[in-house]
Amino acid sequence: MTAVVDTVEARLDRGLEALDISVDEEQRRRLLALVGLLHKWNRAYNLTAIRTPEEMVTRHLLDSAAVLPFVKGPELLDVGSGPGVPGLVLAILRPSLAVTLLDSNGKKVRFQRQAVMELGLTNVTSEQSRVEAFDPVSGGYGQVISRAFSSLGDFVSLTSSLVAPGGEWLAMKGPAVDDELGGLPEGITLVARHDIAVPFETGRRQLVVLRHRYSIKACT
Repeated sequence: MTAVVDTVEARLDRGLEALDISVDEEQRRRLLALVGLLHKWNRAYNLTAIRTPEEMVTRHLLDSAAVLPFVKGPELLDVGSGPGVPGLVLAILRPSLAVTLLDSNGKKVRFQRQAVMELGLTNVTSEQSRVEAFDPVSGGYGQVISRAFSSLGDFVSLTSSLVAPGGEWLAMKGPAVDDELGGLPEGITLVARHDIAVPFETGRRQLVVLRHRYSIKACT
């Protein structure tokens, strides 16, 4: 058991170093505790297809942490958050960020709330709702993020009312994003595409940043 824990800790430390992300002891403790909670709950509730703690570090923690440089907030809505990724990881790494986790699956939302409580996170809110029925905070969110929630077109259409004026969509995607960019709703434009290198992961990842066209004009 000790060898497994050491491997998990070493992978997290090496991965964060590769991403040039510095954490204090409390942040590191919370990230490791999140892996422990996810592994424990997953055996009973099947929250994720990733089974081992080592792979959870790579596929959940480091994959989420890799987009940190592009997260500005101040409010971040994580749509289709599942077991709380990337939202929980980003909330741990950036305590000033106000994160809302949104998912319709009851068991996943129960896990989110348990994790928020056990990790002592005061900057995270967990909501159980279908995205179509969700009532956002007044004014919307500065950024809305998703990781494999849906196609880009559906993601934008379903969350259009949730993005604040001048806000952004952040979509964590794989190689298929090229095909999806042609299906964006009218009035939505591509702001940036960032290649994301996730430590210990060979698959290609991208972060796609989108905005309303009118918000870009207003900023220029």
